[in-house]
Amino acid sequence: MNTSVVICVYTDERWEDIRQAVESVESQTRPAHELILVVDHNPDLHLRLKREYPQAIVVENTHEKGLSGGKNTGVATANGEIVAFLDDDAVADPGWLEALEEGFQEPGVVGVGGRTDPLWASGRRPRWFPYEFDWTVGCTYRGMPAVRAPIRNVMGGNAAFLRDVVAEVGGFHSGIGRSVQGRKSRPLGCEETEFCIRLTQRKPGSVMLFEPRAVIGHKVSRQRERFAYFRSRCYAEGLSKALVTREVGTQDGLASERAHAMKTLPLGALRGVGEALRGDPGGLGRAGAIVVGLAWTVWGYVVGSVRLKVARS
Repeated sequence: MNTSVVICVYTDERWEDIRQAVESVESQTRPAHELILVVDHNPDLHLRLKREYPQAIVVENTHEKGLSGGKNTGVATANGEIVAFLDDDAVADPGWLEALEEGFQEPGVVGVGGRTDPLWASGRRPRWFPYEFDWTVGCTYRGMPAVRAPIRNVMGGNAAFLRDVVAEVGGFHSGIGRSVQGRKSRPLGCEETEFCIRLTQRKPGSVMLFEPRAVIGHKVSRQRERFAYFRSRCYAEGLSKALVTREVGTQDGLASERAHAMKTLPLGALRGVGEALRGDPGGLGRAGAIVVGLAWTVWGYVVGSVRLKVARS
């Protein structure tokens, strides 16, 4: 099987990040079939990338502005049997692509997601930041499998899908994830969650696989290391989950979240308190952040659900 790698980009401000992401793809132990850079409605960046990377396929987003539109453009452009997505501010380990491809050798697998580790801009994890909420910075979090295993959905910045299957179920839906790119946009997400659930609903027996050997490092800016961003990201996740459940139903849309909230998060809070009692003051911060993060996520879900009900009435 061969794989097209898609990197969606949108701003010159991430030029150095884009360069490092491209270099990491070009340094894979198993070379990509092709590298596709999808530029989100930024003509100047499009021209600059075409000049800088003649070996890559550089295209403009032909769909609605945002990450979902960029991914759909990448899938439509790709010729590989597999389409892999890498964030523009991420760096893939040399064996990343090989590990993703090997995941498709298992029966029924239509999508594979890898492990995403945070690369903190400050050089170290904030002491108050709970591992259970690493999803707020686009990374693998405590509560996910530690070994290769089926999961409900993969994380969009480190994932691969069978190209034909993506097209068959209608691609990624706009209006759920980041439909407006830029610093001032609300940090929404979940476009890959909705897509994975919709895919498995329409194609029973399809498997999404977590492959921890497919490793990337995801850069976390100083702004995203702050508690204010953490809280806003949790609230935005709740808003996004309301949109997801509207599309795929509450049972499938919240199954993993219920398990995480009922088991992983209480254990995490207790762990933090225990660590504080053993001399780590950051433990109380992590326990408190878990409580706040859960509360803000639930509140966002409630607000989002009410808004959708009002809009339908």
